[in-house]
Amino acid sequence: MGNRIAIIPIRSGSKGLKDKNILPLNGKPLVAWTIESALASNVFDKVFVSTDSEYYAEIAKEYGADASTLRSRENASDSAGSWDVVKEVLCYWGKHGVTYDEIMLLQATSPLRNSLDIIHSVEIMKEKNAESVLSVTEMNHSPLWSNTIPESLEINDFIQEEYDVPRQQLPKYYSLNGAIYLIKRSELEKEKMFHEKCFAYIMPPNRSIDIDTSLDFKLAELYMKEAPENN
Repeated sequence: MGNRIAIIPIRSGSKGLKDKNILPLNGKPLVAWTIESALASNVFDKVFVSTDSEYYAEIAKEYGADASTLRSRENASDSAGSWDVVKEVLCYWGKHGVTYDEIMLLQATSPLRNSLDIIHSVEIMKEKNAESVLSVTEMNHSPLWSNTIPESLEINDFIQEEYDVPRQQLPKYYSLNGAIYLIKRSELEKEKMFHEKCFAYIMPPNRSIDIDTSLDFKLAELYMKEAPENN
């Protein structure tokens, strides 16, 4: 029986930013940064890349990941969810007599997440006896300073009076940054995530970039060049 697997999903043919999962970022394909961080953490029995592309699979193998099987056509579509991909990978290894107690989903579009982030998430899982650990980052702008706008564009009561205070007096809000999803297999089978024994791992904004656009890509490269020790 295995203990913990990292699963990195990289579907080919992304529409927003073409082939973003393998675009060169600071000298390496985007996915390479996540593979190398996962391997450097030394907390996984297997680092597996799930892809629908033979070419992508070869790149993953070049950087040390297992990409021994391609995902099904069903899970290569736009409508397929990441957890469908995870379940397919676990089913594949189950048929080969290997099961995993914990699964960490690592999106290639979060290249600034490093090996220490992965290690600390695993430590939280152990310390808290958690069922799942999700990475979050502090929001740049408080949602308490946001609201909907009517067709008239009138915003007389845009901010509630009790929140019309200096930003430092507002409570901190956090959002999921998409970098780390660590979950026990028993919880994955229940298809639950936010419940008792679900804990946050807080990451700084400079390691929380989720690449979706060319601007995100340029910003990630800038951070890498300015703080290479974080990579």
